[in-house]
Amino acid sequence: MKLYTYGGETAAEALKIAQEKHGEDALVVKTREVRKKSLTEAGLYEIIVAVEDEIQTPPTPKNSIQKRLEEINHKKMQNTYFPALESHEEEDAVSLQLSDAIKEINHTLATSTIPKKESKPTNFDLRFENKIQQKEEERFKKEQAEIKEFKIIKTELDKINDKIKLIQNMFWEEKSPNNLQIPQEFAEIYRITKNSGIFHAHLDEIMKLSLELMPLKMRESSVTIKRYFREVLRKMLYCRNENLDMSTKKIMMLVGPTGVGKTTTLAKLAARYSKLLDKHYRVGIIALDTYRIAAIEQLTWYARKMKLSIETVIEPEDFLKAIDTLRYCDIILVDTAGHSQHDKQKITQLKRFVQNDYKIDITLVLSATTKFEDLKDIYNAFNALDIDSFIFSKLDESKGLGNLFSLAYETKKPISYLSIGQEVPTDLNVASNDYLADCLLDGFYNPNKGRQ
Repeated sequence: MKLYTYGGETAAEALKIAQEKHGEDALVVKTREVRKKSLTEAGLYEIIVAVEDEIQTPPTPKNSIQKRLEEINHKKMQNTYFPALESHEEEDAVSLQLSDAIKEINHTLATSTIPKKESKPTNFDLRFENKIQQKEEERFKKEQAEIKEFKIIKTELDKINDKIKLIQNMFWEEKSPNNLQIPQEFAEIYRITKNSGIFHAHLDEIMKLSLELMPLKMRESSVTIKRYFREVLRKMLYCRNENLDMSTKKIMMLVGPTGVGKTTTLAKLAARYSKLLDKHYRVGIIALDTYRIAAIEQLTWYARKMKLSIETVIEPEDFLKAIDTLRYCDIILVDTAGHSQHDKQKITQLKRFVQNDYKIDITLVLSATTKFEDLKDIYNAFNALDIDSFIFSKLDESKGLGNLFSLAYETKKPISYLSIGQEVPTDLNVASNDYLADCLLDGFYNPNKGRQ
């Protein structure tokens, strides 16, 4: 260990020189005042330091952060070892150095830890957007290609399906009850129409006409055969348009057997005429169903909800008075009691209500769940009232609609409305040939909701 002596006007200055020469590892051995000029002047000081070896720490470059930090440490050491020698000038100098050092440290930290926000070139965003758009276009083209490919596959599958059906129908040897031989290509459509409940005589007639009139080219595909039969079924029916000509008062009487939904259907018609059409008609209700208290209460509740006038009639003489009371109405709907088609006495009594000078539209309400033979029996009984049209209810509960086709074809009477559910007033539609043909060949669906 070697001793070195350094001098300065102050002890702090001598210590600073020693640390510049040997670094912070220099050990202060002794500090002394060498001379003193006067009381107003600072004296000359010497400081003796001990160093372990002669390798000196290279001096720190001036104006560096490390140098300023060493000055701060030097100031702290001076405060520790030489508190009596500190002057106000030295405090100010050290404070100034500390402040500058802190500023420089903060600046260094800020520049080293917080990266500057670089402004990206303007065309970068454009390139990015173009790339995204290009990917979207590629995805769209790929989807279109897949759709096209699926259509091709579907077409091929349809062809294969037709060939399979032809192979299956090679073993088809069924004959109609009238010994009409059904060709193989008609096998599928024959099964569909037969299972729909259509009367066998009407089905034979359709098949006979098809064999005579269908072009041979149409028989090559099951699609064209089905299309042909749909057209034939459409022509079997006559559906009456909703004619609401107000030149004369319209009176509609609903008749039919028990449980077919006459009262609910009447409520749907009342709501349709008074609320749902473009023109709101004035509607009145006459109830002849005095046998069932529940029916009267149900009609009264509907009338109160729709703010319609309702009259209850027991005798035929009172029926004309009720019509006169509702003379301000555009449409009068008449509800009747349901009864069996075999009860001739009640049908005769009901006939007394329609024997007057008013033109009354007699509408027979029937359930689509009733088989053709019973529908025909009901029609023959109620036709004593001179039926004008049919309303079929409960289409949503029916397995097939062939019975409707057979009755309309047999009686040559039009179908005016179809009740397709229990909701009042929405589940009531004007009858359509196209809709009924679709339901017979493809199954029932609610046109207001589409196929499920």
